Amino acid sequence: MNIANQLTVLRIILTFVCVWLVLLNTFASIVGAFLVFIIASITDFLDGFFARRQAVVTDLGKILDPIADKILVLGVFSAFLELNIVNAWMIIAIVMRELTITGIRFLGLGKGVVLEAKMLGKHKTVSQIAGIVVIFIVLITAKKMPNSANIAFMFDKVIPVLMWYIVLITVFSGLHYLWQNRKLISTF
Repeated sequence: MNIANQLTVLRIILTFVCVWLVLLNTFASIVGAFLVFIIASITDFLDGFFARRQAVVTDLGKILDPIADKILVLGVFSAFLELNIVNAWMIIAIVMRELTITGIRFLGLGKGVVLEAKMLGKHKTVSQIAGIVVIFIVLITAKKMPNSANIAFMFDKVIPVLMWYIVLITVFSGLHYLWQNRKLISTF
């Protein structure tokens, strides 16, 4: 297994550590989860960098990388759901999009076609990661200043608007992906 794919597998392992730390829900564990999330997110950049630089882009990497992204994002959003930070319907919408697109990718594999992530899908992933970073920062700040009006504003107004954007870009990118691959999908 090349270095790029090893980094992708590492991202999956780090996801479990991150989720566990979020669920502990202490100041130290949230800070730790945030650091683990940042490291996991950096592996997303590095795996592609090494794959292209060393000319070791593989079909396994093309499939495993977006799956690792989904595991990371869905795992952390699920932990935030458990802490009542995000709404269940938003996570369900994100999960449905991710399962649908992943299913189509596997159907494509069955036909010998590797369906790579498109630019809008990459924007979706960046938006999700940025949103998670914002939520982590709010959580960390809330642990230090629990009675702050600014923190209440962030939980009540900013995070919901941010999540709306994430859900919209996630759903739109999924619909765009379906449209872009409609000819292949019609052969299933």
